[in-house]
Amino acid sequence: MPLIIKDIKNRVATLTLNNAAKKNALSFELCDELIDILKTLKRDKIPVIIIRAEENTKTWSSGHDISQLPKVTHEPLAYDSPMEKLLRSIQEYPGVVISMVQGGVWGGACDLVITCDLTIGDHTSTFAITPVRIGLPYNASGIMHFINRVGLNIAKEMFFTAKPCNAERAFHFGILNHLIAHDKLESFTIDIARTIAENSPLAIAVIKEQFRILSEAHPIRPEAFERIQALRREVYNSHDYGEGIKAFFEKRKPNFKGE
Repeated sequence: MPLIIKDIKNRVATLTLNNAAKKNALSFELCDELIDILKTLKRDKIPVIIIRAEENTKTWSSGHDISQLPKVTHEPLAYDSPMEKLLRSIQEYPGVVISMVQGGVWGGACDLVITCDLTIGDHTSTFAITPVRIGLPYNASGIMHFINRVGLNIAKEMFFTAKPCNAERAFHFGILNHLIAHDKLESFTIDIARTIAENSPLAIAVIKEQFRILSEAHPIRPEAFERIQALRREVYNSHDYGEGIKAFFEKRKPNFKGE
């Protein structure tokens, strides 16, 4: 069974996450499959993509497949990891990528939604970025995704508390472009996708790339970047990270020691 169901109508591709048994966790396999589909859609010049979960789901995606994190011997969110490759594929796709959200969006899936060009959700949608719950030091590029989307103060609150942000707050902060009634969510999202698909794909591709370049125009000294990497290595080689992963599998609250 495919992890992603693809459907193309009127130059709009709908990609449905299809692993309800694992709450659509962003496993290496799911990320790789989605990357391959994006490559195909790029080749076929599909101007708009909608990423969604199955209808009436309670969990849009549970985020990273935690069972795979311990298999990463060093950097859990390395530049060449499937999750990071997927996020860059969305950013670099020469068309508009829309996330249509029902239910909970957790951890790395929240980063995926933030990375999409537009996000449309109903009142069941919630958003939580949760690396601190397992002692995981999130990477600099992911943090910048949130700063660019919701601003510094809200990004700090989301990361530090790891609590879900409900649909109303998400709309207020700019995570959601539109907050739509449950029974109209799909039709509204398709309508806006078709509207975009009627416009010049070349102009949209160039404007999107300008948005990407300008939003990433934050100069940083090499020494500062190296310090960030060193600080993060301290965390993912720490007791707390190991304890966070262990506690997750043992379904208990972790005993963090700050070391």
